[in-house]
Amino acid sequence: MSTNAVRLEALDPRVSVRVDGSNYQSILRSPKFQELVRSRSSFGWMLTVIMLVIYYGFILLVAFDKPLLAQKIGSGETTSVGILVGLGVIVTAFLLTLIYVVWANGRYDELMRDVQAEFGR
Repeated sequence: MSTNAVRLEALDPRVSVRVDGSNYQSILRSPKFQELVRSRSSFGWMLTVIMLVIYYGFILLVAFDKPLLAQKIGSGETTSVGILVGLGVIVTAFLLTLIYVVWANGRYDELMRDVQAEFGR
């Protein structure tokens, strides 16, 4: 690989497209590549915002409504609402990760294949 050759692995480490410096700019200007970057970024930020709202909502509940979180889920039970809500936050994080993986494996891999086909592998 020459000193000005570039490996496009920033978006997906499984992909290794080798291009020289002149092709690098044409790839960056490619509509498919721009769509890939834009789509990936907006979807990632949307999921990040959803997770932050859920997490900080839980933290605000802990800070300002302890009696609600301290309520037991049933008579004679030891588990509180707070435990269930906290568990829900953790499960939501896993679900959002799963959503991202399924979306990425379908949409982003297809776009990356289009970029690879356009510029060669």
